[in-house]
Amino acid sequence: MSETNIGKRLAVIGGGPGGYPAAFLAADMGFAVTLIDLEANPGGVCLFRGCIPSKALLHIARVIEETAELRACGVRFEPPATDLAAVRAWKDSVVRRLTGGLGQLRAARKIEFIRGRARFADRKRLRVALADGGERELAFDAAIIATGSRPAAIPGWPVSPRIMDSTAALDLPDLPKRLLVVGGGYIGLELGSVYAALGAAVTVVEMLPGLLPGADRDLVAPLAKRLEKRLAAIRLQTKVADVREEGEALRVTLETGDGRRSEEVFDRILVSVGRKPNSGDLGLEAAGVELDARGFVKVDGQRRTSDPDIYAIGDVAGEPMLAHKATHEGRAAVEAIAGRKAVFEPRAIPAVVFTDPEIAWCGLTETQATAEGRPVKVAKFPWAASGRAMTLERTEGFTKLLADPETERVLGVGIVGPGAGEMIAEGVLAIEMGALVSDLALTIHPHPTLSETIMESAEVFYGHCTHTIAKAR
Repeated sequence: MSETNIGKRLAVIGGGPGGYPAAFLAADMGFAVTLIDLEANPGGVCLFRGCIPSKALLHIARVIEETAELRACGVRFEPPATDLAAVRAWKDSVVRRLTGGLGQLRAARKIEFIRGRARFADRKRLRVALADGGERELAFDAAIIATGSRPAAIPGWPVSPRIMDSTAALDLPDLPKRLLVVGGGYIGLELGSVYAALGAAVTVVEMLPGLLPGADRDLVAPLAKRLEKRLAAIRLQTKVADVREEGEALRVTLETGDGRRSEEVFDRILVSVGRKPNSGDLGLEAAGVELDARGFVKVDGQRRTSDPDIYAIGDVAGEPMLAHKATHEGRAAVEAIAGRKAVFEPRAIPAVVFTDPEIAWCGLTETQATAEGRPVKVAKFPWAASGRAMTLERTEGFTKLLADPETERVLGVGIVGPGAGEMIAEGVLAIEMGALVSDLALTIHPHPTLSETIMESAEVFYGHCTHTIAKAR
């Protein structure tokens, strides 16, 4: 604890994965902290309506699919019977345990918690509309904006309970026979996979030529191939031209890139076309805080806004909109407020798509390297040559490294396959530490594991991989 921080009031607006870690760290450093959020406990969208409930449902979906896949191994199960009310209750219990635990940690740190919505009155004061009515004014020495983001809507569509965003879809209101997912990004594919595993006929439409825009095409290919077998249809270069309610159904007009139209009927639609920053109705103009053209709060390397005592972190401060990015931004902001030399300048921020198979990457991608005209050497190890992948009956994946061809420094890592999200941290560490490919090749990995495919892809780089014919590009 620093004596210089004692008595300084830090206001944190938003209790998500950026806000509550920032508040906790600041309290540990001696600040007097006030955390403001609309929920009864910290956690934000990630814990209440995003990362955690979706992963709970994805776990159920994966177990359902594994029971069917085990037939190839000689084990048969009866087809599963799904009790949606019980599934909802279990998912909600996971959320309660996590958010309740955060509430206890907040109380133990003696952080003042105000349940309500905050707006800047000026550069040093907040007005909070309390959740139970009334208003409170709060003066601060420094403030952190961590208000997150919300699902983007499609203008002009009818308002209907049958048209869901990701928040509504996570509530599992019912199991539609026919579900249309609009958007082939990670949210649409994750939730679409859940509904498909539970028994819905899921159709995905995406305006672009491929799923998961931004990810390397070779990483997406194994997932796309698997989804083609599990979903009713995947329509690329297709958009929704019109939606009309017809009784208890929705009649949808689909239009392809060449102008051809067709009509289909669905029971529900999940709209997953991205997220928008929650930067409106915060009174930012009263505080002199500037936004960019897309509505993100402008920040510098320390996450400081145009006002030197107001900071912004997480989704509201720009992409990538990832919980772990927000957490680390929060740490940098608090340390900067405390007067330490701190800056948010990661070499690699991992991205994970929790579909089946999972896709994870960090650092430089092949797509970026091509766009920038940057020379890279790519080494790829196929999981078809992995003993552990064979025991799992999941050999469709692979691990690849991108390295500087001259210095052999690791620039990027991409993984597709079960557990990719658990493996990618090794790649992040390698990039952050400036590791060479030889460092990965010489690191003894346990056998038989999927993690050793990172070591073997490093061996491919040098042309002498034991379990495959090395072909680095």
